[in-house]
Amino acid sequence: MTQPRTDLTNVRTSVDKANGLPNPHYVDPAVYEEEKHALLFTQWAGLAVAADVPEPGDAKPLTFLGQPLLLIRDKDGDVRVFDNICRHRGMILVEEPRKIEGAIRCPYHSWCYSTKGKLVSTPHVGGPGQNTHDAIVRDDLGLIEVRSHIWRDVVWINLDGQAPAFEEAMADVIDRWKEFELPLYHGGADSRFELQVKTNWKLAVENYCESYHLPWVHPGLNSYSRLEDHYNIESYGQYSGQGTNVYRQLKNENGDTFPDFPEVGAKWGEQAEYIAVYPNVLLGVQRDHAFAIILEPKSTEETVEHIHLYYAAPQTDQSLRATNTQMWKTVFEEDIFVVEGMQKGRHVAGFDGGRFSPVMDSPTHCFHDWVAGKVQSYREGRIAAE
Repeated sequence: MTQPRTDLTNVRTSVDKANGLPNPHYVDPAVYEEEKHALLFTQWAGLAVAADVPEPGDAKPLTFLGQPLLLIRDKDGDVRVFDNICRHRGMILVEEPRKIEGAIRCPYHSWCYSTKGKLVSTPHVGGPGQNTHDAIVRDDLGLIEVRSHIWRDVVWINLDGQAPAFEEAMADVIDRWKEFELPLYHGGADSRFELQVKTNWKLAVENYCESYHLPWVHPGLNSYSRLEDHYNIESYGQYSGQGTNVYRQLKNENGDTFPDFPEVGAKWGEQAEYIAVYPNVLLGVQRDHAFAIILEPKSTEETVEHIHLYYAAPQTDQSLRATNTQMWKTVFEEDIFVVEGMQKGRHVAGFDGGRFSPVMDSPTHCFHDWVAGKVQSYREGRIAAE
């Protein structure tokens, strides 16, 4: 396959002069494959949430850009990610979410692994009735563990194993939200939903970064948190987004609200922030709840948005939770026609990537600059290796 060579020079110039990413970065399978490595395999990418495996022994098979993975909470309660294949003949180990009772058993030849990934049983490997063989060193044949880290309940993975330590790579955003380094609790079954969207995953990031579209796409939200109440958030090379100085706490008919996160400071009484942590995790924090959105790229033109809502207490009012979930679902659904419309627009051959408002679009340009920089570095590395 011919290596893609889109011109990214003008993407990386200043926001007042830059064009957006060229069309192939949204519609070309070869560029999609390139970005898979440059942007997702080599970075700390979002895979799932720890709440997907709440109890020891819970296991959930996942596919991340074609890679079969297994999310599991081991017997000691630690969340781990493994390649979801047996070390014997590469058979898929777990096909459906389930509780692991005892060991993870391969359905092909019954090799068994502990929930920590250790190979513990190899029946008949040395012949009938012989369960060991000198050539099969169990300590060398445990499940292949994927480098992972949990922050804000998101399970972040680094597939190539070469990214800086998570705490180093994400130091800036961790410090920005240091007041929220507190326990947070998934709202449960009524606090998660998925949206199937016909768009490239990057357009979902781009749209989330900016508040410019609020008056026309989110009139309900804009009625109390207006465009002029928002501010830009930019950390080039790491994340970008928007914040508001007017957060309206949800109340039921009795005036009840969700409990606040304790000791987050006075500024968070009316303030809220919404940040896209590159590459594919969208996070929001408010005084009384938070959310995480994992963007799962499915193809050049398909993305699944996995949305999870969190609270400051393990038990919250069910009716209020349901109202909150529906409110956010409505907001996120309002964005679908926008990102799907932009995706369709990327098939216009003459489109030059568009321009940015230097005032309103700088968080989106921040993301484009990051994408272009990572792709350029990846290309340079491939050329050096050839």
